[in-house]
Amino acid sequence: MSPFGTGATGRVVRSGVRRRRVQTVVIALATMMAVASAVVAGSLMVAADAPFDRAFAKQRGAHVTAHFDPAKASAARVAETGKPAGVTASAGPYPSTVFRPVDPAGFRMPTLTLVGRSGPDGDVDRVELTSGRWARKPGEIVLATSFEGPGVGIGTTLRASDAPSAPDLSVVGFAVSVSETADAWAAPAQVDALASEGGPVTRQMLYRFDSARTKEQIRTARKDLAAAVGPEALLGTRSWLDTKRAADQGAAATVPFVTAFGVLGIAMSVIIVSSVISGAVGTGLRRIGILKAVGFTPREIVRAHVAQALVPAGAGIALGVVLGNVLAVPLLSDTEAMYGTVSLSVAWWVDVTVPAAALVVVGLAALVPALRAGRLRTVDALALGRSPRTGRGRWAHRVTGLLPLPRPVAYGLAAPFTHPVRSLAMLLAVAFGTVAATFALGLTSSLTAIGASQDPESRAAVTVTTTKPVGVAPPPPPPAGGGGASPAGGGTASPSPPKAADPARVRSAITAQAGTASYYGKTRTEVAVAGISGSVRASLYEGDARSGSYEMIAGHWITGAGQVVVPTRFLERTSATIGDTVRVTYGKETARLRIVGESFDTSGGDLEIHADMAAFPSAEPSTFLVETESGVSADEYARKVASVVRPLGGDATTGAPSGQDGVILIMSAMAVLLTLMLVSVAGLGVLNSVVLDTRERVHDLGVCKAVGMSPRQVMSLVLSSVTAIGVLGGLIGVPVGYVLHGLVMPVMGHAAGTRLPPPVIDVYGPGLLLLLVLGGVMIAVLGALLPAGWAAKARTATALRTE
Repeated sequence: MSPFGTGATGRVVRSGVRRRRVQTVVIALATMMAVASAVVAGSLMVAADAPFDRAFAKQRGAHVTAHFDPAKASAARVAETGKPAGVTASAGPYPSTVFRPVDPAGFRMPTLTLVGRSGPDGDVDRVELTSGRWARKPGEIVLATSFEGPGVGIGTTLRASDAPSAPDLSVVGFAVSVSETADAWAAPAQVDALASEGGPVTRQMLYRFDSARTKEQIRTARKDLAAAVGPEALLGTRSWLDTKRAADQGAAATVPFVTAFGVLGIAMSVIIVSSVISGAVGTGLRRIGILKAVGFTPREIVRAHVAQALVPAGAGIALGVVLGNVLAVPLLSDTEAMYGTVSLSVAWWVDVTVPAAALVVVGLAALVPALRAGRLRTVDALALGRSPRTGRGRWAHRVTGLLPLPRPVAYGLAAPFTHPVRSLAMLLAVAFGTVAATFALGLTSSLTAIGASQDPESRAAVTVTTTKPVGVAPPPPPPAGGGGASPAGGGTASPSPPKAADPARVRSAITAQAGTASYYGKTRTEVAVAGISGSVRASLYEGDARSGSYEMIAGHWITGAGQVVVPTRFLERTSATIGDTVRVTYGKETARLRIVGESFDTSGGDLEIHADMAAFPSAEPSTFLVETESGVSADEYARKVASVVRPLGGDATTGAPSGQDGVILIMSAMAVLLTLMLVSVAGLGVLNSVVLDTRERVHDLGVCKAVGMSPRQVMSLVLSSVTAIGVLGGLIGVPVGYVLHGLVMPVMGHAAGTRLPPPVIDVYGPGLLLLLVLGGVMIAVLGALLPAGWAAKARTATALRTE
């Protein structure tokens, strides 16, 4: 064993870490960024998958939930659909209807899907009671846990509707169905009683299949069900894959882009650690020779160099774990709201596995150059360390000398060829930094486009409403109440609803006002759609609403009565396609609407469909979106219309852009933060390489100063040595970042349950791409600025004495 043992090796390691402060900081920051991204990505992947799968297996969730028309298929015929080959279990048929209860305060609740079941157990969809008991007789009801709150609890009495003769229902329990087969449960006789009051009744069947892992298998099962009872009898189906996706999408949508940053960070860590240790070996040959001469073994030399990387990497990993846990909290909070059971902390094994893997990666990256140091012969190390290498890059100096450039610039352009391996590491650092900047800029631009596309009403110059928004003081005499609500919307927070203007009179005021170019009416309400449990948000339009259309993924926007536009999740949840018809119920009016388009919608698990108002005669617009003629002031137009409609109970305001969604803001902020970290690490990687080059060439720089080169020329020499690398790094990084954005965004859209339209993907322009290429030059120049300043300020005599 070497007489210098562990203690001597430790002193060598500590000395190397202290002497190479720049390299120490670079390794620490690179590993911190990589670990932080990996911790966030790992925690989100765990949150997005495990809870749903465990709950689905425990409750024997339904792979397919189907609704049948009792007028077209008898109960016995529907029950037979649970017996064919491939069906491993079935439950039902259960009577089902939709109703909109009124809470004790007199406010209307959302439209609920009520299913009649004698108990929570069954071969499929074993509903889990979270509190209370199951409904045993008419007059009792069990609600989904999501409705439990201060106003609704065990013992609360609800009215089945706002009709004077509506029966009372006592809440006796709260339950969870992982398959989301219903919003409420009651005795079968209670469902029949509510259906007899006007709500349509359907028969619900629940199925589990031996093969139901893909969309194609679910579609095949749906076709078999339709063939068994006839296509007119099958009103709709819901797939467990879409239920799972809706539950997972909040966290899952963030996983792809965080993973991309994590991969970039890990790759940059490997490059920088290898470069730093390789540079330490290249510039410390004489020191290595001395250590070997005084008795250090090759194994100890290797251990010392690997340890010099692991010490700062350990600090960076520790900071990265803390930062990753902090960054994961706002995203996990969104996931917790979806599952209701996910902890706001990162899984313990993620905090253990990621740091361990990072240490292994850093150790392997440092091992290759460290082995080179261990293999060096003592005599060769001492000889090479005393005399500088000559001959490398002379051809580059001859070539650049022929260019019509100032001598310092030509000299600097040839410098990278003296150390090609080090220059390659610098090039890769700049390229990865440019990749991160390009990807992040595209990501934030796409997120901004997504936010803008989800609020088409903000495009209108003037918004005219039939009620006054909260906080608007009307001219005297004021109407009763201080709040407003859509006529078709939910309850208002005030016990005395405000006066609402007659939509016909508001419409007349708009058409009579000079300067009106076009307008359309709109109301947001809730409807029931066959095959989907619970209420579905619906936007109903009057007139030509093309100016307020959503971005379309396929098909076209509404052009007439009997048409409906639905989001991607609707098509996946119901296994429907463009051209199919769906049955939609608004109040007591039911219409069959043909799907004509697939809209781009990121509203989460809540579906929103868009239809022409003519399909439902009782519906009236609560808002009119107006476009003014060219040259007409929107503010002046709004004031004139407001003076007419405010006495009626309405109001008119100019359109204002809506704020960004909270999740989009969080994702954009994370992208900016991770990009700044990556770009900073790239700049530090350049700094490390330029510091090594400058220290090696300090004698040459002294000679240049001695023959008349000014400090400014010395600075231009050093900066020009990285300019070409910056340009090349930008030319490599920008296309890679462009491609990465094109790959990650569709994956994020798929995780969120939708496809993405071209305006969200195509966010790069030629000018922007050119600026991003110049960003590579900026990273390289900023990284080299400090050592360039040091070289310019160095005294000539001091530089000449340095060997």
